[in-house]
Amino acid sequence: MQLVLRELEVALRTGRPVCYCALVETRGSTPQKAGAMMLVFPDGSQVGTLGGGCVEAEVKRRALQLLDEGTAGLLTFQLDSDYGWDDGLICGGRMKMLVDPIRPGDDSSYYRTWFDRLLTGTGCTEAVVLDAEAAGAGAEADRYLLDEHGTVIAQRTAGTKELAGVRERLRSLEERPRPYVAGGISYLPCLSRCRLVIVGAGHVGQKVAQLAAEADFDVWVIDDREEYCQSQRFPTAKRLIVAPIDQALSGLDVDSSTYCIIVTRGHNHDEEALYHLAETRARYVGMIGSRRKIRLIFQDLLREGIARDALQRVYAPVGFEIGSQTVPEIAISIVAELIAHRNLGRIPTGIRGESLLSEQTAG
Repeated sequence: MQLVLRELEVALRTGRPVCYCALVETRGSTPQKAGAMMLVFPDGSQVGTLGGGCVEAEVKRRALQLLDEGTAGLLTFQLDSDYGWDDGLICGGRMKMLVDPIRPGDDSSYYRTWFDRLLTGTGCTEAVVLDAEAAGAGAEADRYLLDEHGTVIAQRTAGTKELAGVRERLRSLEERPRPYVAGGISYLPCLSRCRLVIVGAGHVGQKVAQLAAEADFDVWVIDDREEYCQSQRFPTAKRLIVAPIDQALSGLDVDSSTYCIIVTRGHNHDEEALYHLAETRARYVGMIGSRRKIRLIFQDLLREGIARDALQRVYAPVGFEIGSQTVPEIAISIVAELIAHRNLGRIPTGIRGESLLSEQTAG
């Protein structure tokens, strides 16, 4: 999404004609899911993809026509014998595309508002009218951009400005919803970026930071060693904090979009970090280490007054079990778990902190 929108911003800024295409609804089995984007330029070049094959080729053909006409529209494709036999796309699903041509001189304020939200990492939801009668709003292909409170902050419509029905089925961005269709409207969430606080700037922390930044986390790194916590080792980090762990974490802004992992160089530092993070509003807290070390840390923190239910929410040992041996493998297992939690809301395999505390109680 970010690559496509950045290329779109360049096209609008330089006055280059472009057709914005988006997959706004899918049913059944399809090669791409709602939210996929593609730009088509007058010379036939493209940025992004809607799934490839002859469906994408047909969207490009219609996009080039609409660039000449200057009107937006919706295209529907049934993936049966009419589409994709040679490309292997006979999966029986249905895809509905929005095609929106933007020519020099057109009003681009809708997209510029969208760019601003992207640059700041602030979430929003795009509402696209698929069925005007069912939606009770505007005309087909009308679009509204809503902020995290459901307020319309931009609209791209065919003339009518009726908003009835658009907010009624809006899901909170706090729930990190996936694209969905309700009441004749396609809702395409653009989720806020999550901050990842990495406590520990060693080899694992360094590799996690690299992979997490590529996966669209805003990375902050904390360590008390300046020679480790520095920009040459963490070129993609948004913030580097060199300070004792208790000092760095005691006043840190940790909200419900913050992910935290503890990968320090020793038992005492891990325990100190978890003491400060376990009871925060963090969306996720994970800690590296053996099960024995984690049990000992949990026992100490319980004695120090940290709530049991807070420790039950800790993901420890952090990372999916993939038989990791090397630093890159460990980092991959950790970032995969972070992505799964961000996208699904919970790790399907359960919470290790909860199971470890249960083992302690049983023992």
